[in-house]
Amino acid sequence: MKDFSAEIGYKTARSGGKGGQNVNKVETMVEARWPVATSQVFSEEEKAKLLQVLATKLNLEGILILRSSETRSQLENKQIVTRKMIALVNNSLIPKRPRLATRPSKAVKEKRLENKKRQSERKANRRRDWD
Repeated sequence: MKDFSAEIGYKTARSGGKGGQNVNKVETMVEARWPVATSQVFSEEEKAKLLQVLATKLNLEGILILRSSETRSQLENKQIVTRKMIALVNNSLIPKRPRLATRPSKAVKEKRLENKKRQSERKANRRRDWD
C-alpha cells in the first residue's frame, strides 16, 4: 500500500448541511486533488493502470478529485478525503481475478425446465375456451 498523500493538493469551500450559521462563515468542505500522470510514487505501468481504471473519476486534465463535507471540522474532512483517496487508488491497483466460466448443473437445468412447464400450465388453465 503506497502512501502518496504528500502529492495530494487540498482546496476548501463552504459546505451545506448541518452547522447553522457556522455553515455560512466557515469553509469546512475539503476537496482533494491528485494529478495521476505526474505522480512520483507510482511507476509508469501503475500510472497507466490507474488512468484506465479511474477514467470515470478523472477530469479532463487527468486529476482525481474527491470531496468530503461529512463533518463540521475541516481537519476531519481532510483526513476523511485523504483516507478515501488512498484506499481508492490502492484498491484500483489490485489485479482483478478472471472469472472462471462454469456450466449449470443438470439438476439446475431440470429445475428451470420444470418451473417453465408449471408456469405454462398455470397460464394455459387461465385461458377460456371460446367454442
